[in-house]
Amino acid sequence: MRGLAKRVLDAVDLTILKHLQNNSKAPLDKIATAAGVPKATIHYRIRRLERIGVIQGYYARVDPILLGKDYVAVSLIRGKYGPRYHERLGKKLAAIPGVWVVYFLFGDWDFLVLTRSNNREDLAGKVETIINMKEVERGATQIVSRVVKEDPRVEV
Repeated sequence: MRGLAKRVLDAVDLTILKHLQNNSKAPLDKIATAAGVPKATIHYRIRRLERIGVIQGYYARVDPILLGKDYVAVSLIRGKYGPRYHERLGKKLAAIPGVWVVYFLFGDWDFLVLTRSNNREDLAGKVETIINMKEVERGATQIVSRVVKEDPRVEV
């Protein structure tokens, strides 16, 4: 379905996606005006984009600092190689509370993991959890001093 989605998106779909990424509560009539189509078409297109998996959900964008999650860390993880190790380790890393990104990499490191923590102790607990996993060979963690840009939206 993913390949199909790339082939069937047109200018109206892209307009819808731009508006919904900026404000998932954008009124349909506003999107319809921007796209130059009837409101009913926008409603149908949004349902279609959900059905084919382009739109995977709707979220409130919250300020992590106001929630006390102001310790951001980047961890590079090298796993112990074995059959399907990347799937097993990837799932275990993703299940750690406070982990918000897990990327499987090609290169010297196997995974890049981004975490948010309440304080140094919370961060240390996450790092210890990771390095004590039997599937982990080695890790390196960097603490982010300042977030310059963080934007989950996809350019359309």
